[in-house]
Amino acid sequence: MAPLKKIVVTGTRGIPNIMGGVETHCEELFPLVAQKNFDVTIIRRTNYVTENNSEWKGVKLVDVSSPKKKSFEAIIHTFRAINTAKKIGAQILHIHAIGPAILTPYAKLRGMKVVFTHHGPDYDRDKWGFAAKTMLKFGERMGCMFADDVIVISNVIKKIISDKYNRTKRVHLIYNGVPEPDVVDFPTYFEELGIEKEQYVLGMCRFVPEKNLHHLVEAFASFKRSHPETKIKLVLAGDADFEDDYSWGLKKMAKENGVVLTGFVKGRKLHSLLTNASCYVLPSSHEGLPISLLEAMSYKLPVIVSDIPANLEVGLPQDNYFHVGDVVQLSEKLGAVLMKSSSTRVPYDLSKYKWQTIADQVAVIYDNL
Repeated sequence: MAPLKKIVVTGTRGIPNIMGGVETHCEELFPLVAQKNFDVTIIRRTNYVTENNSEWKGVKLVDVSSPKKKSFEAIIHTFRAINTAKKIGAQILHIHAIGPAILTPYAKLRGMKVVFTHHGPDYDRDKWGFAAKTMLKFGERMGCMFADDVIVISNVIKKIISDKYNRTKRVHLIYNGVPEPDVVDFPTYFEELGIEKEQYVLGMCRFVPEKNLHHLVEAFASFKRSHPETKIKLVLAGDADFEDDYSWGLKKMAKENGVVLTGFVKGRKLHSLLTNASCYVLPSSHEGLPISLLEAMSYKLPVIVSDIPANLEVGLPQDNYFHVGDVVQLSEKLGAVLMKSSSTRVPYDLSKYKWQTIADQVAVIYDNL
């Protein structure tokens, strides 16, 4: 029997139960890939690891230290991860995100094949200054020019790398996925939060500027002023990786407006919030292909999202979109949804976003290498 092809994954903070879109992507994908006769190792960043385990659902886990400073964390960790991958005999290095991709040529020089997943143009994120944006653009260039295969999670990103780098060969459109919904109730958790079933709006993401959660708080406060009799609350599920002026300001603003802050949640708590929300809102100005939106759709929630290209690609009806940054329009859309029956559920076609199909597609790329 032929030895298993050895895959090492970097560019993620780690799995399981670590906040972030790339982290959720890896947590769902790589246990399924490991079932397909691949030896899969994910290299984690020690400062995010909360569970001391060396394997999870068939995926090996190796912890490598990195500085907890957002400007240097990804690149230093990736450099160390590439050296570790070579040491443990990786044949294929799978790099996630454009920041870590800056070291794609180094991984090639170390003798490994490289697959690069482009999760979105992170240099568009508001949190980065000029120097960081420049490095991220350089990382995108290095990944797109030197990786053996490039995976993109949306047609928007596919067009970006075609236009900017003339890369059209060995570029694979493989969407983000969404697991089957886990429909649960958690009454004691709801009592702890002070919320009732189908009496809250859910926002679910990291507390960073480009997610525009401050717009959601403003829009909800406006809705409440227009409907002072309503019992509906706003719940924000998430937190910041690095506390900064934005996250502190958002939390202060949220508390002043009676918003319920859950902190970072996964598992049964998160599933119960998704099961029982009145609607889900994603007001962001930047996304790759938002897993949180797909999750909300899997629970058949009414959704209201900004009209940025990544969200438009999901193909929702026009009424589900508002112009990014338009707080008045967002408030009006909220009112239109919340004044309907609170038990409204919406069937969506999510056939393109099955993790098992995505794992099959990634396995083909590995086999062809």
